[in-house]
Amino acid sequence: MNYKTRNLVRKHKKSVLLNDKEIAVLTQYCERYKVKNKSKLIRESLFTSILETLEDDYPTLFDKRVLAGLERY
Repeated sequence: MNYKTRNLVRKHKKSVLLNDKEIAVLTQYCERYKVKNKSKLIRESLFTSILETLEDDYPTLFDKRVLAGLERY
């Protein structure tokens, strides 16, 4: 196993509890879209959301109102 692959090994376990409705929706989604790996789906969905939020919150030189005003030009 090389250095890059060793750093990507998933060794930190996190658990999530779902209620009956949540698991039903997840199961229905996976059946409809033929998702074989629920763990991958949840992980990718979670980190897509996290990265979008971090990108939106990235500090800028200018206030959001100033930037919004600049976008008009």
